[in-house]
Amino acid sequence: MAILRSEEVRKMNSDERQDELDKLVMELIRERAVTSAGGAPESPGKIKEIRRTIARIKTIQTESKK
Repeated sequence: MAILRSEEVRKMNSDERQDELDKLVMELIRERAVTSAGGAPESPGKIKEIRRTIARIKTIQTESKK
């Protein structure tokens, strides 16, 4: 998973942003499933970073609608 910075997200078109958002949501679901099943995540900060990246993408999508 590549962590996207704001500049990278702003350069994407809306379809690319939506695709990346879908991928990140699915990855977050997988990571949460591993954690809830009692397994140890690969990286402890990974869930937090995925959530932040999703928030970044959603914020920029909202900004571009205005």
